[in-house]
Amino acid sequence: MSDTSVKPPGPDEAATPANRNMHASSPNGTGVPTYFRKGFGLKSEVQSELASDYTGQLVDMLKTREYTLTADDLTIRLAKEFGFCYGVERAVDYAYQARKKFPDRTIYLAGEIIHNPHVNSKLQAMGITFLMPESAKRDGGSGTGGGHIDFSGVRPEDVVILPAFGVTITDFEILRQIGCVMVDTTCGSVLNVWKRVESYARDGFTSLIHGKYYHEETRATASQAEKYERGQYFIVRNMEEAQLVCDFIEGRSSSDSLMEQFRHAASPNFDPVRDLKRIGVANQTTMLARESLAIGELIGRSMARAHGEEYAAKNFRTFDTICSATQERQDAVVELLREPLDVMVVIGGYNSSNTISLAALCSETVRTFHVEDADDIDPASGVIRHRPLGSKEEVESSDWLPAAGPLRVGITAGASTPNNKIGEAVGRIFASRGIDPKTIQ
Repeated sequence: MSDTSVKPPGPDEAATPANRNMHASSPNGTGVPTYFRKGFGLKSEVQSELASDYTGQLVDMLKTREYTLTADDLTIRLAKEFGFCYGVERAVDYAYQARKKFPDRTIYLAGEIIHNPHVNSKLQAMGITFLMPESAKRDGGSGTGGGHIDFSGVRPEDVVILPAFGVTITDFEILRQIGCVMVDTTCGSVLNVWKRVESYARDGFTSLIHGKYYHEETRATASQAEKYERGQYFIVRNMEEAQLVCDFIEGRSSSDSLMEQFRHAASPNFDPVRDLKRIGVANQTTMLARESLAIGELIGRSMARAHGEEYAAKNFRTFDTICSATQERQDAVVELLREPLDVMVVIGGYNSSNTISLAALCSETVRTFHVEDADDIDPASGVIRHRPLGSKEEVESSDWLPAAGPLRVGITAGASTPNNKIGEAVGRIFASRGIDPKTIQ
């Protein structure tokens, strides 16, 4: 079967849409393919353009020199796993292929393809129109909206790209009914979590999801539980929120007090008394891995204390569904942080969960600056524009690098950050110490 097959992969394949209703053929009966998940066979035709847009010379140099560049008394160390992961590369590649395949059609993107401002701006420059969730529009286009997307302007002859985060089953069904072409770039790691949540709902377990309730991926994942009549979900952001669930399970709080705080993060008509008797833990793939595992252990121990070990063994499930790329980048940062570093720079979108997780790890050990783009580093003024961990606002810090003396700067980047932006940031750090990056050989 060709890559442009109308039939999405079957339910038994590892990285496939878990929702049986997401098989989109041709609702108007024309037989013309409307669903594409494996690209269009145009990878070679867009490869040169992708390379020119997203590769970085200094990054290539770092990789060939054991991830280390030194000039004068400044040393830059790059974490060994960083930047674009396979799922992001695939999503961006398919978006470029879609533009090449349908040069004369209106192409929409359901939200942001990934959480990187440079990549999204490039797609907009290619004539791809972003359809943002209503709450994201109110928040200034942050891409972290918990609202619904208005597809009323989409026509059957149009093309809609589904982002790497996926879309809810409701959004997919709306697009299927419209009959437009769908280019599905949903990451395979996300699809694996969907299958896990679907299995929980099928077996009568509530999906307790470690994630951000407003995040596109978490919303899409939670929707998988709704394919079954009694399917339920409940979303916790961190260990503190998970502890509130444990307090209810063990009788230290009421269902009313729990729902007062979590009504926005639970399935409609969620009843803690009924729906927290059987729990399966899943997670947004880009969360801090150690916290996801700790939440699973916390909930499991709580159920055992409340109902006994035998009950918990039958009525509690947990699986590590952090994606491998997220785990690898976190592990690489932990390894780098074992070295003596004066400053750490983390590059990636402010609404990128995996980037925020990296910044959180770094902040525990060394002075850390999370920048959204290389342009946030201004060598001329010595100012860095960044967002402190936990803040919603950017701040500017002057003299963030000492003007003289030996200095070791660590660098990492989220899975949606292209190499050219990492390389530009490296160059700007050198320039901030008066070193012309062009002279580095």
